[in-house]
Amino acid sequence: MATASPKKPKVAPVTKPVKKATTPLLGKRGLKMLFGGPSFFGNLATTVLVFLLLMSAYSLVESFAKPSTDVPLSVVAADVAAGKIREITVNGDSLELIYTDETTKTSRKDPSAGLPETLATYGVTPAQLSKVSITIQGQSGLQFWFLMLAPVLIPILFIAFLFWFLSRQVKGAGMQAFSFGQSKARITDPADSAQRVTFADVAGAREAKEELLEIVDFLKNPKKFLDIGARIPKGIILMGAPGTGKTLLARAVAGEAGVPFFSISGSEFVEMFVGVGASRVRDLFQVAKKAAPSIIFVDEIDAVGRVRGAGMGGGNDEREQTLNQILVEMDGFEPNEKVVVMAATNRPDVLDPALLRPGRFDRRVTIDLPDRRDREEILKVHARKKPLGPDVALAVIAERTPGFSGAELYSLMNEAAILAARENRTEVTQYDLIRSIEKVMLGPERKSHLLTKKEKELTSYHEAGHALVSSVLPHADPVHKISIISRGRAAGYTLKLPFEDKKMQSRKQFLDDIAATLGGYVAEEMLFNDVTTGPSNDLMVITALARDMVVRYGMSEKLGPIAFGERQMGNEPYSEHVAMQIDAEVARIIDEAKVRAKKVISEHRGVLDAIAKELIEKETIERDEFEKILIANGITPKKREEEGIDIVPPQI
Repeated sequence: MATASPKKPKVAPVTKPVKKATTPLLGKRGLKMLFGGPSFFGNLATTVLVFLLLMSAYSLVESFAKPSTDVPLSVVAADVAAGKIREITVNGDSLELIYTDETTKTSRKDPSAGLPETLATYGVTPAQLSKVSITIQGQSGLQFWFLMLAPVLIPILFIAFLFWFLSRQVKGAGMQAFSFGQSKARITDPADSAQRVTFADVAGAREAKEELLEIVDFLKNPKKFLDIGARIPKGIILMGAPGTGKTLLARAVAGEAGVPFFSISGSEFVEMFVGVGASRVRDLFQVAKKAAPSIIFVDEIDAVGRVRGAGMGGGNDEREQTLNQILVEMDGFEPNEKVVVMAATNRPDVLDPALLRPGRFDRRVTIDLPDRRDREEILKVHARKKPLGPDVALAVIAERTPGFSGAELYSLMNEAAILAARENRTEVTQYDLIRSIEKVMLGPERKSHLLTKKEKELTSYHEAGHALVSSVLPHADPVHKISIISRGRAAGYTLKLPFEDKKMQSRKQFLDDIAATLGGYVAEEMLFNDVTTGPSNDLMVITALARDMVVRYGMSEKLGPIAFGERQMGNEPYSEHVAMQIDAEVARIIDEAKVRAKKVISEHRGVLDAIAKELIEKETIERDEFEKILIANGITPKKREEEGIDIVPPQI
């Protein structure tokens, strides 16, 4: 069971970097580099196999050649005397015999004597020999030497080829080892219209785009700035919550300026070999300078840009060497280099101060979560290629999604299109978008998770308690929807959303939110004289919120306006006595909120029963139906804005 409220950005604690375990230089990976890995032995086996196949093919062809029979010279003489041989071809000491019946045989003669003399010694007369056609074929010197040397040369040539092939593989592996120091940055060509992004593709972030326009102007016309003695910032760091469009904005700057865009992640600088990261930094800056004017973009720079000297291994680890090289390269820039370095992070609190000093990343652009108008513009961008139904009102969706980032809004539109396609419809309706909001916030519906009659009643009263207390307390957010259909890990949920985006939260709003979140726990306790595991998430949320009020926001009446640091191993910013006081204040805030929630439910018990009964019957109550219940029981709903649209499921 959960209350879905607008998201609040959280600042993660600073964590100490852990020293990397050292790895032997020549391990499995070193052997792979030296011998080319599995591909080396695979190529060797392939070469031997091809050679054997060629030899087998040659033998097979020879076996299917025209058959011939080798006969003794005495038989040749007898056949010549008998008139059986029609033609003799002499090729050196080899004889090819063609008989009158067209059969072919071979024989050999004495190399030192001619054919007539040889046959005469076997009793063949000149008259008998004259009946046979004799052809003498001279053997060329090249052919003679080839036949003489081929049995020796062919194995030698094969062995030489094999050694050349293997040495080439080892050389390739060695070159691959040397290429570790080369940059792995991905380049976006400004002439590539398919990958080009401009400010027209980035909705919202108006202040950030205005801040970056001067960078675009400098890259387009640097002479205007240099002539007047102005120096454009060397480094621009984009800071903001995940999904707010930092990388997209950096690409848009390159697209607007029409310059090459070199993008790389901070983690890609770090390898197992010492010095590789620094070498890649040098190579990246060298390539970018050759392509100037250009932009270097380092995403998630906190992977290498954390505070130095915080590790166990001193200042010589690979990450710190990479950071030092980045600092050196940025200091080496000249005013006419025309190379701008951009970086993005959602953890600016852990960055090394040397990165943020003037002359390096001295321009900081903060990208906040989009407000309602920005959300509507972002939704329009993501809806360009989606057929929308006539009932779609993106302004309503923007109102229902406070705290959503640009990435979450993209996911929302995509989920709506998936829902429409799953139900075999060709248009995305408002109902699809409304369902997608809850899917992105809480997860998909768990229709197979069936509640028993008792669990359904308990869940209905739990969610009714949330909704009732939130509607009565003046500073709590208004209720937009109540449901007892399971989503994600929640058995039910109450969707509370403010009418307007909040940049700040007051103490009264915090106290009313805690009381509204405790409404489900109090309803269970009062009506069933027992509590279940359902409010476990609610208790975690209010405990963290109450502690933040005391420790971070100075909203404790007893401890006063003091911000206490986080207690960590080896870092105790306050004493045990103060810790006890903080725990007591957190308990007091929660206890007082519980008393307020119990008072509201006791005074409006009839409204609680009416809401729970409607939930048991329909399982889901939208804001219009909920407010009718409140008005019928004498409670005035909070001021609402005009939406001008009814949310109804489409007819399938």
